[in-house]
Amino acid sequence: MLQEMPVKPLPVMLPPDLLAFLPCPTPAAWVQAALAQQDVLLLDHRNCELKAAASAMSLIARYSHDAQLAMSLSKLAREELVHHEQVLRLLKRRNIALRPLTASRYAVGLRAAVRTHEPAKLVDTLVVGAFIEARSCERFAALVPHLDDELAAFYAGLLQSEARHYDNYLQFARRFGGEADVRRTVDRIRPIEQSLIESPDAEFRFHSGCPASGA
Repeated sequence: MLQEMPVKPLPVMLPPDLLAFLPCPTPAAWVQAALAQQDVLLLDHRNCELKAAASAMSLIARYSHDAQLAMSLSKLAREELVHHEQVLRLLKRRNIALRPLTASRYAVGLRAAVRTHEPAKLVDTLVVGAFIEARSCERFAALVPHLDDELAAFYAGLLQSEARHYDNYLQFARRFGGEADVRRTVDRIRPIEQSLIESPDAEFRFHSGCPASGA
């Protein structure tokens, strides 16, 4: 049980603006599920890093006319791929065999709110990217005090880059959409994100909601 696990003295500080950006904290029930299914946690984390790199590359290809966006997202994609490789090494050291996992509803649920016309589509896509990175950062912080030393140190080390990715996505959204439009988009997506995080989820994943009863 989570309450029986020792809390490690590893301080985890998150940027106040990132915490304010998210509509809710990760539920304790999700943390308990993650600790009970660390193989799935790592396998899906690996998938998330790969998808994050692919999403950045897709944006580079779609909006190749903007050199500043392409340069920033190229660096982001490289960092995500490094994280992917680091998770692969962790899986190997822990003798966790690779296996396919179904995707969570989280990213799909957020992207369903993206407007379909430009430049609103780009703005919304960047805001969704900010939500995904911010939630990832917040979940790493929620897990760190309860993990073994190796995994706690790894996840604590990811916090800075994930927070930077969140900020980069949000800054580019403001550049293309303006502060007022980005604020409206954030306000529109926040309740969707909160529902995805707090509502029952049939399967545990890195970005899943609360474990459904009996799951």
